Amino acid sequence: MRYAVLGTGSVGQAIAGKLASLGHEVAVGTRDPEATLARTEPDAYGNPPFAHWLTEHGQVRLLSFADAGAFGEAVVNTTAGGASLQALEAAGRDRLSGKILVDIANPLDFSQGMPPSLSPVNTDSLGEQIQRAFPETKVVKTLNTMNAQVMVDPSRVAGQHNVFVSGDDTGAKKAVTDLLESFGWPRQDVIDLGDITTARGTEMLLPIWLRLWGSLGHADFNFHIAGARPGA
Repeated sequence: MRYAVLGTGSVGQAIAGKLASLGHEVAVGTRDPEATLARTEPDAYGNPPFAHWLTEHGQVRLLSFADAGAFGEAVVNTTAGGASLQALEAAGRDRLSGKILVDIANPLDFSQGMPPSLSPVNTDSLGEQIQRAFPETKVVKTLNTMNAQVMVDPSRVAGQHNVFVSGDDTGAKKAVTDLLESFGWPRQDVIDLGDITTARGTEMLLPIWLRLWGSLGHADFNFHIAGARPGA
């Protein structure tokens, strides 16, 4: 299957690399491919520039958002939450129509410094905003409650732990659940929370996730819902 992964950060790299390792055709979308490849400095977290990662993943293409939107049979949004709607508009409403959009982004607001707050929050979510803006696209929120490495390798966290899916389209959630299973997530650990409004809950886990990261000093942890039953 052809996947377009929008965003070149650590989450985009982890997802794109995993998809490619599973035999999918993968393109990473960015606003300006030439500018992305020209960066030589590490990112804000000290990770090597994207060009370094790309040389180690020669089977992955780097395209503009628009070309990536046309390329992908399914799309994964890993852009920064505050830029997601703009990036998806660049990918193209018509090019995203009818496709599954796996939304991993979180609406982190850094305007008041660290730690970030959320915007929107409580009565809305980024997942809902994306679904409203792209009504012909099948948005499924998932994987946004853990770090990038755990997303694609759940065995990094010992024992049972859960991943959530939220979305209005039952078939799209099933397809995303199948994808999660291919990443190594046992089907019984995938919890279908319901429609896209339930993305409010998973997005609101981010403040405590960030505090746990600071307290534990590492990000190899995740949430476990005792007694959970599979819903996807």
